[in-house]
Amino acid sequence: MPNTAAASAVLSRARITALLEQWDNRAFRAVAGRHWPGADPVLPRLSRSANHGLLWFGAAAGMAALGGSARSRRAALRGVASLALASAAINTVGKRAVRRERPLLDVVPVIRRLKRQPFTSSFPSGHAASAAAFATGVALESKGWGAAVAPVAAAVALSRVYTGVHYPSDVLVGAALGVGAAYAVRGMVPTRSQLPAPGRPHTQAPALPGGRGLTVVVNSASGSADTASLVRDALPFARLVVCAPEEVDTELEKAAGDCRALGVLGGDGTINRAVSVAVRHTLPLAVFPGGTFNHFAYDLGIESVHDTCRALTAGDAVRVDLGRFTPGPDGDGTPGHFVNTFSLGVYPELVRVREQWAPRIGGWPAGVLAAARVLRAEHQIDAEFEGRRRSLWLLFAGNGIYQQMGPTPGHRQNLADGLLDLRIVHGGRAPGARLLAAALAGPLSRSPVHAAVRMRRVRIKDIAPGTRLAYDGEVAPAPRELTLDKAIEALTVYRPQALL
Repeated sequence: MPNTAAASAVLSRARITALLEQWDNRAFRAVAGRHWPGADPVLPRLSRSANHGLLWFGAAAGMAALGGSARSRRAALRGVASLALASAAINTVGKRAVRRERPLLDVVPVIRRLKRQPFTSSFPSGHAASAAAFATGVALESKGWGAAVAPVAAAVALSRVYTGVHYPSDVLVGAALGVGAAYAVRGMVPTRSQLPAPGRPHTQAPALPGGRGLTVVVNSASGSADTASLVRDALPFARLVVCAPEEVDTELEKAAGDCRALGVLGGDGTINRAVSVAVRHTLPLAVFPGGTFNHFAYDLGIESVHDTCRALTAGDAVRVDLGRFTPGPDGDGTPGHFVNTFSLGVYPELVRVREQWAPRIGGWPAGVLAAARVLRAEHQIDAEFEGRRRSLWLLFAGNGIYQQMGPTPGHRQNLADGLLDLRIVHGGRAPGARLLAAALAGPLSRSPVHAAVRMRRVRIKDIAPGTRLAYDGEVAPAPRELTLDKAIEALTVYRPQALL
């Protein structure tokens, strides 16, 4: 009886396999032998363009360059990462696990055949896997770009049967593996929609549909002319004030006296100046990212004008903490605020070099140049930190805890946690080179020259004259003594409840 049951099972599997092969062959002949109007000059070329992922690398570059947003860049990067994982899995495991001959070309018209026929195993289709992985990865991060890429990916997958180099089952299994690779990448690196809401706790602010009652101050030097036009079109009832950098403070004060909500369009430095005015006048703040980096807006979850407009229409807002640096022996001076970071040591020099070169070569290249320069230099300071004398190369304080992303701090997931993210790089010989080596080796908290702690309040004394500090990209002379702490939930800022 056992032998009979086993034989029956083998026979059943053989029948199923035969039926699947028959279906596969019929489907292949139906696709490869049918005339598709307009497809002969297009699909073979499209199939060749996807060799070695070149089509998708080009698409990713175009998305990053033309999209103009962090979401587009993330979608492009996630698509490439998904493609890379799918390609590695197919070429190292998939092709070797199943050896399958390529289809016979007797039913494929010569005009459709590829000039160079592949010689590797037919199962599964690497092109279909790469196409599905890239399209799925992009769609998981950006539905709009995913909708644009999906038809091209489907056409590439179809082209592999149309040109006679794969059976339909090769393509279907390859596509399934590609989709799986994209979800595996998402499991390792969550998409923005999977992350916890950065702004907590939620609060209500005046609902201003069309921007009625909103005044937006625009820094004309922030490279945000196109964004200003988008704001003007999306919020026809808002008042926009475009001004030079030296006029921003004056215009913010004027706007605060005659509006229900204060808006700001510019980089992190401009936003910092608006924050102080909004807090002083107890006004909610509407942030429109228009600078080079836009760290505060992106960490808040605002990536576009559309995000802020949705929040203004619904009256959705969150309360966030503000970092403070207060001069004086007991922190009794007039405080300055920071929404992102505060630093002493090498970073103020980095900001100075970056701002010097940014007008000539652009923000990102200037930042790379500045980092390369300061990593070779010595910018140590001696100061009393929490009652202990130290030699420091860098003191970094973040307004909220930065989540570790690889070797360096990444994004903040909570802007109302009441904590300062304090990172210290101790002085010594070539600390820049040692810090760089530690960053390449692993998390910075494991470096012997680096310390990372979370604190609510920090006192720093005996800062050498001439020392400079940096806050949110701005540089200023450092006082002899100062206190770092936080104003808990001091700022109300518009943010949509549900991010798209």
